[in-house]
Amino acid sequence: MRGATMDMVYGTLRRFGRGDAIITALAHRGVPDDRVRALLLSALYAIESGAYAEHVAVDQAVKACSLIGKHAAKRFVNGLLRTFLRERASIESDLAKDLVARTMHPDWWIDGVRNAYPNEWQQVLSAGNKHPPMGLRVNRRRSSVADYLERLERESMHARWLEDFSLLLDAPVGVDRVPGFGNGEVSVQDVGAQRAARYLDLTDGQRVLDACAAPGGKACHILETAAVDLLALDSNPIRCERIRQNFARLGVTGEIKVADCALPEDWWDGRSFDRILADVPCTASGIVRRHPDIKWLRRPGDPARFAAGQLRTLGALWRVLAPGGKLLYVTCSVFPEENAAVLDAFAASHGEARRLELPGNAPAQLLPGDDNDGFYFALLTK
Repeated sequence: MRGATMDMVYGTLRRFGRGDAIITALAHRGVPDDRVRALLLSALYAIESGAYAEHVAVDQAVKACSLIGKHAAKRFVNGLLRTFLRERASIESDLAKDLVARTMHPDWWIDGVRNAYPNEWQQVLSAGNKHPPMGLRVNRRRSSVADYLERLERESMHARWLEDFSLLLDAPVGVDRVPGFGNGEVSVQDVGAQRAARYLDLTDGQRVLDACAAPGGKACHILETAAVDLLALDSNPIRCERIRQNFARLGVTGEIKVADCALPEDWWDGRSFDRILADVPCTASGIVRRHPDIKWLRRPGDPARFAAGQLRTLGALWRVLAPGGKLLYVTCSVFPEENAAVLDAFAASHGEARRLELPGNAPAQLLPGDDNDGFYFALLTK
């Protein structure tokens, strides 16, 4: 039941642009209210998903009107859905001409991605509408990739080894079904996100700062990779508790503080860091398939607004980086305003900052695809 509910919610949100266009085209006098609109969006997804018979989806939507206290909307809901089924071919033809309906992204978002990636924009938008891949990170302190792959096979589960300690499950499952998750043998983490710890060039004994650490996936990966002195920061105490829980599950140890990383005077003890991970807040446009409401909640000015905060944070963290140390700037965004533009602005005011090649000459921008979400990485040294 939970799985079906999650599919309905996420599927409806992913296809919101299409569903909204259908409703607008058919509801000539408007929709009674937002609750009825939400019901129609869900019903349209149910019909188009193929998981439900068309007549069942219509019947259940009509019955649901009573459950949400909208008895008077039954006739309207029934009529709109049956009209859609009856005129589906012509509606499909019209939707194909509507870029928002076709790509299921807001127009300003489409423009931003198309301008940034003239050759890949359709691929990027398409990836944002798909089910996300399920990446695993084997805890090298408790298992090996070979041993864990054998364990998966014994459980009739299959995964591909991609790189380092990264695996990709052939079929996503609930976390509670992932073998060894509870005792810390493995973590669920996007394969793209796992690059952060590798790019930091970690060695035992370093003093490391994870500046925006919650929920702790990258911090845990750092501690699995090398015996470092780690400080993990997050401004939200509830999210800091999640970091503690992840540390305990994986058997790793680090200091955790509730603090705003952009205000070093509130948390810094004066000792510089050899490595800093600055996984800064952003539009999350590279992971929108995991949070499909984001693309409809964000506004055109948000990339620039986030960029201003990212630049301030980068400047604050630069103060606590040791000479010769390395800072990895990370976002889960595909918008250049939050990525290359921020690095350009920072370089213009910090002449001592030098940008390094990523290991393996990897590109800074990792676009979302079948194996990974979208991320941006920039490695700086002082």
